[in-house]
Amino acid sequence: MAEGGLKAPIRHVIAWQEPDFYDEEKLDQEMRRVFDVCHSCRRCFNLCDSFPTLFDLIDASDSGELDTVASQDFKPVVDACTLCDMCFMVSCPYVPPHEFDIDFPHLMLRYRAIEYKKNKVPFSKQQLAKTDRNAKIATKMSSIVNWGLKNAVMRKGAEKLLNIDQRAALPVYAASYLENRPFDHEIVPCPETAEEKVLIYATCYGNYNDHQTGILLQKILALNGIKADIVHPGCCAMPELEDGNLQGVAHQAEKVAHFFAPFIAQNYRIIGLVPSCVLMAKFEWPLLLPHVKNIQLLSTSIFDVSEFFVKLHKEKKLNKTLLQPIEKEIHVHLPCHARAQNIGAKAAEMLRFIPKIKMHLIARCSGHGGVWGVMKDHHDTALKMGKPVVKQAIKAVEKNHMIVSECPLAATHIQEGIHLEGQKIEKINHPLMILAEAFGIKDNIKEPI
Repeated sequence: MAEGGLKAPIRHVIAWQEPDFYDEEKLDQEMRRVFDVCHSCRRCFNLCDSFPTLFDLIDASDSGELDTVASQDFKPVVDACTLCDMCFMVSCPYVPPHEFDIDFPHLMLRYRAIEYKKNKVPFSKQQLAKTDRNAKIATKMSSIVNWGLKNAVMRKGAEKLLNIDQRAALPVYAASYLENRPFDHEIVPCPETAEEKVLIYATCYGNYNDHQTGILLQKILALNGIKADIVHPGCCAMPELEDGNLQGVAHQAEKVAHFFAPFIAQNYRIIGLVPSCVLMAKFEWPLLLPHVKNIQLLSTSIFDVSEFFVKLHKEKKLNKTLLQPIEKEIHVHLPCHARAQNIGAKAAEMLRFIPKIKMHLIARCSGHGGVWGVMKDHHDTALKMGKPVVKQAIKAVEKNHMIVSECPLAATHIQEGIHLEGQKIEKINHPLMILAEAFGIKDNIKEPI
């Protein structure tokens, strides 16, 4: 038996359409098998709150082993999981192809899928997961909604009704959709990219909340001879995955993949504005629906923003002659859902194109965890998990250095942590902001709020 291994991790298809997947006795057996391995290893003790919760349960049991821990006590372990995938992709030496066959996040997902099927997920939480619907309503009345997000009385009401912590920093809404903005950027002819075809997948956050990254992406691509339209065929359903609503995720996956299929057939490449959404399309959707051709095609045709520019550079299609030096020190936060794609630190690789730039990496979890981090039950834990990142960020702020992150929700959460420590920071931007500056693009984008 090998201890760990050098082979790349592989993941099994999620058998969510099989009856055994929802067999609670078989789930309990598998949880005990996996938890016993985790207990004997404890390598992931500092990744998230799931593992300390599990280890404390075992240590406090009569035998100090898993055999005297009641199965009903496993729920806090499951609830603490953010599905960040860091244990699977970064830490665990026993993931497949190792014979122990450990996939902790997908085991937590199976537990949640059973809870969802038994109607144990609160109705309010299920409604929060309807991101497209909620955001469309909020966009139509953005001025009122944005006022409510800052109003103490409204936030207390939202906490009682929806369990959203009244202290949690939440993104504001734009008054229009990013996909509806007219394309008004001058295309600079570039022979190397004459045949390049690109579509930008706005994602919910890019479409309804912050248009900055999408528009800067269009501008930079235009300087490199590429006209990229912005589309939003629907949510990636990450919030529904967190709830265990696998049928809902599968529905969205088929819908979005069906939309992109004709473009992919014409050799379009898709760029997603948020790492979590790209991760869903690359990995989670194909594991849920492995036999759907459109989903498999999309999984190999979609790229993170930074990943795409690195690919463009390696294909010798990036017009680096336009790049101006930037003599700044940049602290690049690498969010979990970018790291979980197993593509390397592409944001840092992208910014290294810029002459004279100095960079520092922050490769730790922000603690946000999507919807998880703003819920009252988890917000304090989310802030605690993000403290190592916040400490590094504060040091950067004190030195007047810039901080960027590929994940807008992680950025918001880090900002909140910085403010709670008594420091001030206006906004943590996407790394694309720095690349845009090097290309001579001024950030004069005004959000219609």
